[in-house]
Amino acid sequence: MPKPYPREFRDDVIAVARRGEAPLKQVAKDFGISESCLANWLRAADVEDGARPGVTRDESAELRELRKRNRLLEQENEVLRKAAAYLAQGHLPGK
Repeated sequence: MPKPYPREFRDDVIAVARRGEAPLKQVAKDFGISESCLANWLRAADVEDGARPGVTRDESAELRELRKRNRLLEQENEVLRKAAAYLAQGHLPGK
């Protein structure tokens, strides 16, 4: 997988492309990226700006953190369930 471009570089390319002074194909060529890459960056920027529906970077990061926290809580719950079952065995009649 190629190394991602820095955020500042992406922002600069998007700003130039949005000015519309040159066709997208030329902007992509001038910055040394593919036209499809530029189109993807513009689409993502539109989502971030609220001009297009979709999940923003902040929402994606929050969702990732919530899923991580959910997995941790599920693991803790499993440990507690096993501990409760183990402790309940000590109170069974006949032991």
